[in-house]
Amino acid sequence: MSATIQPFHLAIPVSNLDKCRTFYREIIGCEEGRSSDKWVDFNFFGHQLVIHEVKGKKEKVKGDSNPVDGKDVPVPHFGVVLKMDDWKALAGRLKVQGIKFVIEPYIRFEGEVGEQATMFFLDPDGNALEFKAFQDMGQLFEK
Repeated sequence: MSATIQPFHLAIPVSNLDKCRTFYREIIGCEEGRSSDKWVDFNFFGHQLVIHEVKGKKEKVKGDSNPVDGKDVPVPHFGVVLKMDDWKALAGRLKVQGIKFVIEPYIRFEGEVGEQATMFFLDPDGNALEFKAFQDMGQLFEK
């Protein structure tokens, strides 16, 4: 694996472009890039996230989940691995802003290989996000 990580590109559908645009910009803190009246690019922690408005999109129902460390992890979900200090700052900011967590910020696999801080919450359109951090980044892919 290369030491340099290329940014990923992820495009997700949303039913309310304005509400989701405000969420990613104001709540998550992503810098807005190019946009049109149907889509918006964001700098999602160095990666390109694009929200595309899809009219007539069906409302999301409770999605699937898998048990991980005694919690029901929503599937699908996306997010990024942050530095621990950045993760703590984001978790604090989200709590202050009253974000309702699907899984509250906590330390998963405590004392085991792969110990990590994690939290899950939904955007206004019901897309599940996970933000995590490792005290030891060397354990990111360790078995």
